[in-house]
Amino acid sequence: MIHTYWLETYGCQMNIAESNALELQLKGAGLVPAASAEQADCAILNTCTVRKSADNRIWGRLGFFGRIKKEKPFTLIVTGCMAERLQEDLKDEAPQVDYVIGTNDKQRIVNILTSKDGKMDEHSQSYTFGASYYQEGEFSSFIPIMNGCNNFCAYCIVPYVRGREVSRPVDDIIKEFAFLDSKGVKEVTLLGQNVNSYHFEQDGKVINFPKLLKILAGQKHSVKWIRFESPHPKDFTTELVQVIKEEKVIARHLHIPLQSGSTRILSLMNRKYSQEQFLSLIDEIREAVPEITFSTDVMVGFPSETEEEYQETLRVLSHMRCLEAFMYYFNPREGTKAVDMEGQVDEEVRKRRLSELITFQHAIFAEEKTKRSHEEVEVLVTQVSKHDASQMLGKTEHNEMVVFSGSPEKGSIVKVRLNELKGNTYSGILV
Repeated sequence: MIHTYWLETYGCQMNIAESNALELQLKGAGLVPAASAEQADCAILNTCTVRKSADNRIWGRLGFFGRIKKEKPFTLIVTGCMAERLQEDLKDEAPQVDYVIGTNDKQRIVNILTSKDGKMDEHSQSYTFGASYYQEGEFSSFIPIMNGCNNFCAYCIVPYVRGREVSRPVDDIIKEFAFLDSKGVKEVTLLGQNVNSYHFEQDGKVINFPKLLKILAGQKHSVKWIRFESPHPKDFTTELVQVIKEEKVIARHLHIPLQSGSTRILSLMNRKYSQEQFLSLIDEIREAVPEITFSTDVMVGFPSETEEEYQETLRVLSHMRCLEAFMYYFNPREGTKAVDMEGQVDEEVRKRRLSELITFQHAIFAEEKTKRSHEEVEVLVTQVSKHDASQMLGKTEHNEMVVFSGSPEKGSIVKVRLNELKGNTYSGILV
């Protein structure tokens, strides 16, 4: 009989949210989290497969759990996007795995672990949203509002492992938002692989993403900031920009993935926007909301990318002036269109461009964050510093980390004057 579990989560914020929902179900069924993997009756790996490096981490962990399984009765479950991609082939490579459960079936894990025979129902053809994704005690929470992707970017495996887009009912989102507010949550992030393509029909009316934001902002609540990730530039409408301008609860920090600054490369990627359109979007947002800051995703070394096209990406980033960026070089992903494209860029060139990009972007980080030194800002207190128990850590509306002396309650909003910048973290003084 399974009494204890060990849950490991890899990859995106959606996986983290879905693991939170799964853990609520496990605890609700009477299962208890183990103090360590070795002490558990069962291990659940919620996997990512967006890059090969993500797969490699899982293979290493499967070896570790295989050794545990040789020593005692132990159930090993692999779920998430890697499980969806490989399905039962995963067992051929890792026979120690008992169950391979795809992205649509995560909510059945509890039934498997609590049933007498451990049998799994028939595979679900559609995605089901959880009732809640809250983790007890947190002050920053996720609300998944849609799942899947219809875009089929040439390098991306997500549409193949997450399926087509499906939007969560508006009333369910409102209900969860109210629940999080009742728990004292101060920061809510709306999640979706293509979050701003949210589309739900209710009572003969279409609720799109800007309208959903309006509805949530208009609720009676004490949530400080609403965020959303990840939007697609092609779906970032003027209506959405206006809602951000009008609703102050929407954080003045946006994640807008660039991927490449070259129009030709963007076309090959199937991103459905040009360099000019992307720059126009950034300028439109800045004009409407002057205090806005950005983060982004950037890829270098996509097949046939020339040195000049790589330089175009740097020029766009110079204009964007991001505070954060997730940077990586193209890594061929089996099952995507880009794998077979002509003009594959040598790995040495890809690595060199990435190294240059990181240096270039870090200089922008430092310049932009230094400009904000000595400002007084509101900070969400998140935890006691691991390095100094007399100091607290918090985050700003612009997603910047701040360390400061004092003992305000975790989850409270305080005023802090930003001082010195050390790496990516400000030191500050409680006002």
